Amino acid sequence: MNKKKFAIIGKPISHSLSPTLHNYWFKKYNIDASYSSMEVEENEIPDVIKKIKNREIFGINVTLPYKKKVIPFLDRLINDAEKTSSVNTVYLSPDNILIGDNTDVFGMQAGYLKNLSHNNPKIRRCLIIGAGGVSPSIIVALQKSNISDITIVNRTYDKSVFLKNKFKKIKVSKWQNLLSEFGNSDLIINATSLGLKNGYDFDVDINSENFKKSSTFIDTIYNPKETNMIKKLKKIGLKTFNGLEMFLYQGQKSFYLWNNINPEIDDELIELLEKKIDA
Repeated sequence: MNKKKFAIIGKPISHSLSPTLHNYWFKKYNIDASYSSMEVEENEIPDVIKKIKNREIFGINVTLPYKKKVIPFLDRLINDAEKTSSVNTVYLSPDNILIGDNTDVFGMQAGYLKNLSHNNPKIRRCLIIGAGGVSPSIIVALQKSNISDITIVNRTYDKSVFLKNKFKKIKVSKWQNLLSEFGNSDLIINATSLGLKNGYDFDVDINSENFKKSSTFIDTIYNPKETNMIKKLKKIGLKTFNGLEMFLYQGQKSFYLWNNINPEIDDELIELLEKKIDA
């Protein structure tokens, strides 16, 4: 039997550590498979899907900006993908049904919210920065964790309103209100690509007066290890997390969906990933 091929698609994709993650697990569990990065244009998505249907590729992860754009090419959405209309994991079922699932919700819950909500029941109000690909997953993860007071701020206000049409109970605020929203929030989650390696960054002034001292900041970015925003917030004493934990747990669930093995997140894996992340 030929080696099974898996991949992640997106643009840009060079920052992704998914190949390192999954190839580590393939080796650990003696699975004859490989995982690669595929930077594709939107018009190339049908070609990738065709390869999955032909079993030339056995499964893909999907990252920005294609988590919604891949949906029209799939046969069925299941589990959290149905709730979020956002897909990050695709595979072909034994009866040749092309399935789209979402493991980002699990990644957010297992990586942060499970411990945060247990250790700090005072987390009531959450601010999500961004209304793009991963934002619906964060909303569903928060709601599952009994955090229902959620506000969205996005540069393009219409995108926030579009998200509110799906999640009626969330609030929306304009970008110019970002600093005041910081001060009203117990939990702040960056769901944008601002701060990503070789990308654009936040252009807001940060000082301790803008935040509650008890606030927690989660950045869904894991490369670099510390974005400029995290560095600034650590200096003023806020509790911060980068996106590595979410990345690990969403990858763990994807691996299980493809291989029916729940892989271990061990110290050797974390050390391997951290060596590849910019300090």
